[in-house]
Amino acid sequence: MGIANEYGHSPRGLRPIELGGGVRIDVPVILAPMSGVTDLPFRRLARRLGAGLVVSEMIASWAMVRENRNTLRMAELDGRPSSIQLAGCDPAAMAEAARIAVDRGADIIDINFGCPVKKVAMGQSAGSALMRDEAAAARILAATVNAVAVPVTLKMRMGWDHASLNAPQLARIAEQAGIRMVTVHGRTRQMFYTGSADWDFVRRVKEAAGIPVIVNGDIVTEDDAVTALDRSGADGVMIGRGCYGRPWFPAQVAHALATGGRLPDPSLATRKAILLEHYDAMLTHYGTEPGMRLARKHLGWYSRGLPGSAEFRAEVNRRDQVAEVRALIDGFYDPLIEGGAVLAEAA
Repeated sequence: MGIANEYGHSPRGLRPIELGGGVRIDVPVILAPMSGVTDLPFRRLARRLGAGLVVSEMIASWAMVRENRNTLRMAELDGRPSSIQLAGCDPAAMAEAARIAVDRGADIIDINFGCPVKKVAMGQSAGSALMRDEAAAARILAATVNAVAVPVTLKMRMGWDHASLNAPQLARIAEQAGIRMVTVHGRTRQMFYTGSADWDFVRRVKEAAGIPVIVNGDIVTEDDAVTALDRSGADGVMIGRGCYGRPWFPAQVAHALATGGRLPDPSLATRKAILLEHYDAMLTHYGTEPGMRLARKHLGWYSRGLPGSAEFRAEVNRRDQVAEVRALIDGFYDPLIEGGAVLAEAA
């Protein structure tokens, strides 16, 4: 099938989000920033296949200020509008990092108050740790907003733990600082990725602030997106792990929200073509050896649910030559395409 990127009208119940400064999200179905996943090849692919906005991997502000080569590669732009996510605990460093990102062409700066990883939250007092210090959070928000002329957005969780569910208060602080949009992952930091996302709680954030609110967490089907919007009252959805091996999924969500109907999954032949496009882009972006290594997880996600996928993943992980991996891809997909195999529902 062909993946449509022309919706004709905005998703039902959703409107384009005007962030100011001429920046607009026409279809507020957004690919979440995910470390080690939403690199430039994946963002470009997801955008081409229908994501309304894609956000870079989280970038440490100090690394951006030092203009570390790997960091600058993480911040390469994927199209318009482009969003670069920054994390840090020092207002001056965050401001300078934001200026560097804008100088490199970023249309939106996103601030991370949601990362639960110990190295970030505990070791650097950044990410979700800033939800425990509203005064420090306010300083970072204000410094970043005041440093750049482009819109600044915020991604956070419900709170540090269930004893401190302060996302509504932080949303008000963010709005006062000039933040233009807030995304809320419906978990606390202490939950990490366990349990279930609380979409109902996000409604409390929406009611607390006058800026657009995006709901995030556990959106892995079109029905999840519809339910998350209904329960949260949010202005859009952000999709993370639901896009693993499915860069076309945001387009399916947008279609469902626009029409109430369902776009079928791509055919196996189309999925193979998308996989190969992604694989080649990773080899170009990172170089052959690192690109092959980093692409292994994606090849595993693309093949998930297909007959023989476990054996395919194991073989891919053992190979260190591009020609060998391409032969494995052909050997895995071509018989399935010819035989009309379908993706397992329980994958």
